[in-house]
Amino acid sequence: MANIRSVKGMVGLVTGGASGLGRATVERLISQGASAVILDLPSSDGHKVAAALGDRCAFAPTDVTSESDVKSAVNLAKEKYGKVDLAVNCAGIAVAVKTYNFKKDLPHNLEDFTRVITVNIAGTFNVIRLAVGEMGKNEPDADGHRGCIINTASVAAYDGQVGQAAYSASKGGIVGMTLPIARDLAPMGIRVVTIAPGLFSTPLLAGLPEKVQSFLARQVPFPSRLGDPAEFAHLVTAIAENPMINGEVIRLDGAIRMQP
Repeated sequence: MANIRSVKGMVGLVTGGASGLGRATVERLISQGASAVILDLPSSDGHKVAAALGDRCAFAPTDVTSESDVKSAVNLAKEKYGKVDLAVNCAGIAVAVKTYNFKKDLPHNLEDFTRVITVNIAGTFNVIRLAVGEMGKNEPDADGHRGCIINTASVAAYDGQVGQAAYSASKGGIVGMTLPIARDLAPMGIRVVTIAPGLFSTPLLAGLPEKVQSFLARQVPFPSRLGDPAEFAHLVTAIAENPMINGEVIRLDGAIRMQP
């Protein structure tokens, strides 16, 4: 068969790895024989998660928009595990504000919009640009493969709802840079793929009333439920192992198309 890879023995960086989709990704990587460095805020549960997962998991307190923080995380992976094969970008923030509140005669706060764009787009790009420098030092396999970047967008990139101008723009930016970065890195054998999840049972949604969660679950055609973070993590490892998936955005959404 073609050069199907295995995540066993890989070393991955996972942003937002202390909770939600990121944590599920870290847990799956460890369970499949890989090592992982969690990149998350100092205030997160990163230390606890890493300690619970054992010697093949480490925590690097990181603001993804900080060059020095991300460089330190990449260096930690290199020092502790010898290399970097995979970077999974799950860190992100959101606000829910209309472009203009006509009742209060208030425009969307520009600082809030800029913060979402900065964390979600610039933060993702910051991790990519610094991680691939280390990936490029890996010995290529028979395909010339050296590493893989997996980003997290959202169905909001395509089906943005009321109040999601900032969030949808940020996720659309991640979608838009997938192919050009894949083309940039192709000569070095580094792939770039983006996952666009639909409605998943993350800490953000888990905080909503049960009635609201049930309503959201019914909007998904099939299976009519919220996605499990483990399903996201499974796709991450499938992408990492399949060398022909490159420059693509994959919707992981149960066929949902969000209403306004």
